[in-house]
Amino acid sequence: MSSSTVITNIAALVTNDPSLGDGSPLGLIQDAAVVIDGDRVVWTGESRKAPATDNRVDAGGRAALPGFVDSHSHLVFAGDRTQEFNARMSGRSYTAGGIRTTVAATRAATDAELEANLTRYLTEALRQGTTTFETKSGYGLTVEDEARALRAAARHTDEVTFLGAHIVPPEHADDPAAYVALVTGEMMDACAPHARWIDVFCEKGAFDGDQARAILTAGRDRGLHPRIHANQLSYGPGVQLAVELDAASADHCTHLTDADVDALAHSDTVATLLPGAEFSTRAEWPDARRLLDAGVTVALSTDCNPGSSFTSSVPFCVALAVRDMGMTPDEAVWSATAGGAAALRRTDIGRLAPGARADLLLLDAPSHVHLAYRPGVPLVAGVWRRGVREI
Repeated sequence: MSSSTVITNIAALVTNDPSLGDGSPLGLIQDAAVVIDGDRVVWTGESRKAPATDNRVDAGGRAALPGFVDSHSHLVFAGDRTQEFNARMSGRSYTAGGIRTTVAATRAATDAELEANLTRYLTEALRQGTTTFETKSGYGLTVEDEARALRAAARHTDEVTFLGAHIVPPEHADDPAAYVALVTGEMMDACAPHARWIDVFCEKGAFDGDQARAILTAGRDRGLHPRIHANQLSYGPGVQLAVELDAASADHCTHLTDADVDALAHSDTVATLLPGAEFSTRAEWPDARRLLDAGVTVALSTDCNPGSSFTSSVPFCVALAVRDMGMTPDEAVWSATAGGAAALRRTDIGRLAPGARADLLLLDAPSHVHLAYRPGVPLVAGVWRRGVREI
């Protein structure tokens, strides 16, 4: 039998339900409380009106918000790319080819080593408030290495993405068409049972629009829903392809035409922005303000990977988005919670309203604005996932 818990004395509660609190997109409630029963939120409101429960937690005047939803990460890998990063910070530009270094290390790693690495970064992310994460394959690029990456990921999350089309591996460099055939054939057969999503890196140096369409369509035919790495390093067909195929998310969205922005605004495809990548590559920042003003749904995620964004910190990405991408603190927090849920087409997470999953965090601060106001400070003071306190 489940027991109920009230978390009371919350200075400011972000519900992401406009019907609650102040009526804003964040649905802010001041001097608030949340009641959890089992793995669900069953009540939110003013602290003085909270119903009786089995257990009581005093938030001590801290802010509370939904657990972060990290809807784009690459956590099944081995090795790191310290030397590449060091060289890049000394003036070398980032290209898609750097992924091959991680591919070699990942292929050489044992299953146990890959699992230990994955668990390490998941623990790191949880300490920083991430309660739901998506993660991808993409560093094996053989049938068995891709399948074992997905098997490892599936032991830790339901949001598993098959990214066999990350780059063309060295052994197929002279015949990319043969690799596309492998991804859409034997590799898809081995990987589809372990994944929910299909992804492709649509970019110069990786896969062009026609190749990406073939791969995403093949995945969709196997029951995988599309998402896509789009328009990161240059203008290209990725965003338009995402909208055409009803992809849940077009990720990066750094180089966009007016037609790309308009297509996103008139679709159900979320624009997932990954500021850690721009920070770590000294690239041009995505223009979140342009997207938001056009009515596009925006998510914020870490893109945690060993090459171009080696951070598991959503709070860090929130601060970057506010400082360098034109987002307000409210918009950045919404995008890192409800926006991430939308990018995964989930309605049970990313909000704190009756019926939602009891994933929430407490900040050692009176307001969610402190995530951007105090960058780099470890503010997460408590984390509940599925109603259980983890931190």
